[in-house]
Amino acid sequence: MNMRMVLALLFVFGVSGCKAPPKPAPGDDTIVTSEVNGVTLTHRYAVLAPTEFNPINQNYRALYPASVMSKPDFGGKVIRQLEAGKTYVVLGQVEHFWMALADEGKEELIGYVPMRAVVKSELYDKTLREDRRRRVAPKKQTCVTVDGSGKACKNANSGTWIID
Repeated sequence: MNMRMVLALLFVFGVSGCKAPPKPAPGDDTIVTSEVNGVTLTHRYAVLAPTEFNPINQNYRALYPASVMSKPDFGGKVIRQLEAGKTYVVLGQVEHFWMALADEGKEELIGYVPMRAVVKSELYDKTLREDRRRRVAPKKQTCVTVDGSGKACKNANSGTWIID
């Protein structure tokens, strides 16, 4: 009986020193939640939670294929690219005037883009029209008179002067 008691005590002392195995570190695709300014955000572990958050929750459209970053800064990792013209949900504005984005119809934060990369959906067509007008504006022709009877004009595309 004493031998059984000694073996039982040895077993108990041996097992009492053991620790539970550590939890595995979360991967980049692990879904986590963060609370910022009273708003709970759901996002992948790879996407860092912002320090400031002003909720917007409106549909915006991408003006160009901008990089979606893991933090509201150009120093973060590129998560993916926006598709120009596609609609996204802007969850809110975060620090440095960056926008927190979600895919349309979802509430999960996918990353951050600069404010100028997206525009409200109702202003998208107007913004594109204004941008086209700015780009297609006729170039001013530079002409000078030569010897009082002729003139020379500068070609706006190549920069060469043409004498008439």
